[in-house]
Amino acid sequence: MLDAATYTPRLRTLYRDTIKPALKEEFSYKNDMMIPRLDKIVLNIGCGSEAVKDSKKAKSAQEDLTKIAGQKALITKAKKSIAGFRVREDMPLGAKVTLRGDRMYEFLDRLITVAMPRVRDFRGIPGTSFDGRGNYAMGLKEHIVFPEIDFDKVDEVWGMDIVITTTAQTDAEAKALLKHFNMPFNS
Repeated sequence: MLDAATYTPRLRTLYRDTIKPALKEEFSYKNDMMIPRLDKIVLNIGCGSEAVKDSKKAKSAQEDLTKIAGQKALITKAKKSIAGFRVREDMPLGAKVTLRGDRMYEFLDRLITVAMPRVRDFRGIPGTSFDGRGNYAMGLKEHIVFPEIDFDKVDEVWGMDIVITTTAQTDAEAKALLKHFNMPFNS
């Protein structure tokens, strides 16, 4: 059994022992605080028109996202009414969760080593989805690639947004950081 007080995620140890010195040498940082690090990972499932027809869909997405993240997900609600989409203010439309610290490193480890290889016809993720400030956004078409989700008990297959926020100042620094974590970029 793991002792929570002494347990450190594998990727956190990898960052501290291997990635940090490599980035310091690669970009010639003068100070250790200049070295980019992971800040947070935000996961989002939007139910869209499904949630408009059936309010239980957002609850189902919240339960699935909670299983994937290992921490309780929040239900996201509409900010304003849009008649064309039959959306009313405060109507539940999806779920989101923000991961930091050990849970963030555990999720990234499972994403890279378990979930991405299970994606059908996987050829890597685009290396161009950076926002100009060192943050990376990607999407998965099916949330069932995570082993925490029991395929037989899923009532709906959701798409999922994953945003990895780093302290890097440029996209090149952020891409180098994620490459050191073995993120499977295709370019």
